[in-house]
Amino acid sequence: MNHWALALCADGQVRSVDPGAACAQPPAEAAFVWIHLDGNAPETLQWLQAHGGMPQTVVYALTAVETRPRSEGIAHGALINLRGPAVEGDDGDDRFVSIRVWVEQGRAVSVSLHRIDGLDVLREQMEHGEIRDPGDLISHLALIITKRVDPVIAELGDLVDDCEVVLEPKRAFETRRRIAEARADAIGYRRFVAPQREALVNLAALGVPWLDDDDRVHLREAADRFARMAEELEAVRERAALIHEQLTDLRSEQIENRALLLSIVALIFLPLTFITGLLGMNVEGIPGSHAPWAFDAVCALCLILALAIAAWFAAARWFKG
Repeated sequence: MNHWALALCADGQVRSVDPGAACAQPPAEAAFVWIHLDGNAPETLQWLQAHGGMPQTVVYALTAVETRPRSEGIAHGALINLRGPAVEGDDGDDRFVSIRVWVEQGRAVSVSLHRIDGLDVLREQMEHGEIRDPGDLISHLALIITKRVDPVIAELGDLVDDCEVVLEPKRAFETRRRIAEARADAIGYRRFVAPQREALVNLAALGVPWLDDDDRVHLREAADRFARMAEELEAVRERAALIHEQLTDLRSEQIENRALLLSIVALIFLPLTFITGLLGMNVEGIPGSHAPWAFDAVCALCLILALAIAAWFAAARWFKG
């Protein structure tokens, strides 16, 4: 990731300009300049402080390590923080990364610490002349982020659907792991999706000249999409909790069935153990102690008794819980 800047000139053409020079002094012939800076570069803070021409609080907000979605009108401009999916393959733990934008009449300065998915599309739109002012830039950025985030949220919903279908004892461990991951992702994503809606609604309500009616409509549309995604994430979280409870009940039922089976086996052998223990006493007077058929008789008696007890349990439907 590096610095770059695009300038919309008076002749309608979009040209690349030096980002450092554009920070210091926008080109005289430019009607609108978009400067994108790498927040990890040491010169970024220096450029913003020396030539940014913005309040110091905005400089610190643009270069802060931790941010949350927000939009706030400050002096003659607005500070916007949004979050979107990170570019696949980038190092980092966060799947959602931030982009911070300072917008004023004729200029927009964006800063990101990680590459955000869709920024290249936004740059192409600017180069093709689809973005003519700061309002177009912010509204296009918001819509691009919603298009990138929506499939991620839908994938979570599909994962929960799959887990609901395969609630089987044999796959309980795998299902529990997958549903726990889905629930954790839903909670993490909602931290940024829900306030992003509020940020876009607040931005659409700002009385600034660089936001026209079309821009406000697009911002409200993006805010509505984020509201729907927040509701979907809440549903995913609740459904994941319900599936987890069902898996817990399923596991408890398995344990109870196995404990019941062990109890039945113990009850079958309990009278047999009593008989064999009684006949095994080393005292005089044990019936049949000298008879050659006594062992076979005791074995037959134990077998008949075991079958009778097992048949009684089967008739009482104990084997089915």
